[in-house]
Amino acid sequence: MTKVAWVFPGQGSQSVGMGRDLYDNAKSVKAIFKQADEALGFSISTLCFEGPEDDLRQTINAQPALVTDSFACLEATREINGNKLPAPAFLAGHSLGEYTALAVAGVFDFATAVRLARERGRLMHEAGQKRAGAMAAIIALDEDKVAEVCRESDTVIANINCPGQIVISGAAENITKAMEMATAAGASRAIPLQVSGAFHSALMQPAVEGMTEYLDATTFETPSIPVIGNTTAEPMTTAEAVKTELRNQLTNPVQWQRTIEYMVNEGVSTFIEIGPGKVLTGLIRRINKEVATQNIGDLEAVRNLGNPSP
Repeated sequence: MTKVAWVFPGQGSQSVGMGRDLYDNAKSVKAIFKQADEALGFSISTLCFEGPEDDLRQTINAQPALVTDSFACLEATREINGNKLPAPAFLAGHSLGEYTALAVAGVFDFATAVRLARERGRLMHEAGQKRAGAMAAIIALDEDKVAEVCRESDTVIANINCPGQIVISGAAENITKAMEMATAAGASRAIPLQVSGAFHSALMQPAVEGMTEYLDATTFETPSIPVIGNTTAEPMTTAEAVKTELRNQLTNPVQWQRTIEYMVNEGVSTFIEIGPGKVLTGLIRRINKEVATQNIGDLEAVRNLGNPSP
């Protein structure tokens, strides 16, 4: 029997107009966006559907918007396709996407996930204002060499996304230096990312304090489906493990490549990315060319469910 994993995208996958076609064609999606608007106290649905793009891109808005749209994609698929969507053996989400995965696993409800995402975005943005941080993608340089560049430039590895793509994080001036060093060391490219801070680095420590308080005030249930943690690349099986992960995740690297490899080793042969964009689908294909992948990010994809690409 085919083992399936559902994966959920993180910040950077948002785009103006996301979710609109689903909203117009599925009652469950209207309910999801209404619930998100009520949970947040403003119209995140208008921001998703109409922008402006600069506002949607802001960390404080992008994070709850992505949780909402990813959940909307899942609910639309369930409504339109009934039981055609194969049940997952595992769940995972990239950085922010971990909150969507945890809500799907029943650790907390959707409204709580949206509020947590908004608070996380706010705290991360504020931490970025306290100390100017930056991030960059290093292309075609192996992990050991990237680690060496980071040591010499006082930066850190933030995301190990797939073979040949590692994201680094740190103070803005250090990232500039690290990009030059990486290119000199043989990287084919070093690409600055459009982010408001040094995510997944020690510069996010101020966000940990605020987020810990918020997490401690939230009731967590045991995951009903194993969720693979970003920082450990192993299943989180208790509520306490989830809280620890969500705190650690802010200042530690996202082990996305190892997360996918763990699930493949556990027998997963099909990955379904649920949410806007196709970032994770692209990364998974570069991690393992043998697995089947599918993205469910809009109405057309929902209607085409069941045709994964090899």
